Amino acid sequence: MTDADLVRARLRSEHADLLRATEGCADAVAATWDGAYTTDRAAVAPPLSARLSESGVTDRFPVVLSDAVSVLDESLPAPPVPAPPYVTVTSVGPVLRATLSESRLVVTIRVFTVERGRYRRTAGGTDELLGVEFR
Repeated sequence: MTDADLVRARLRSEHADLLRATEGCADAVAATWDGAYTTDRAAVAPPLSARLSESGVTDRFPVVLSDAVSVLDESLPAPPVPAPPYVTVTSVGPVLRATLSESRLVVTIRVFTVERGRYRRTAGGTDELLGVEFR
């Protein structure tokens, strides 16, 4: 099992409720659009950020990040906070970042996809939702 697989498995098993809550916030944002997609970035990232914050999801992301780091037998130099550089909400969804001993862990919860300037809700299960990269 790769490190990315370890992180995905931990997030799916220990933080499934948070992933569902994040998807619920994205569903609420998408419900405000006139159709199945929007071409207006301002109708995606800012409202998603607001919904995540209002629902308390944003405040839980540092725990998720710490857990992802611990499954790799690594530690963070300081406790993460629900703000940059640790947590950012982008036009595809929340991005969690941690500096590790030899790389940087980047977890993206892709609740939206962007194709040809169109923002849509991500279809599919957790595998489509969770992006785990080491940079």
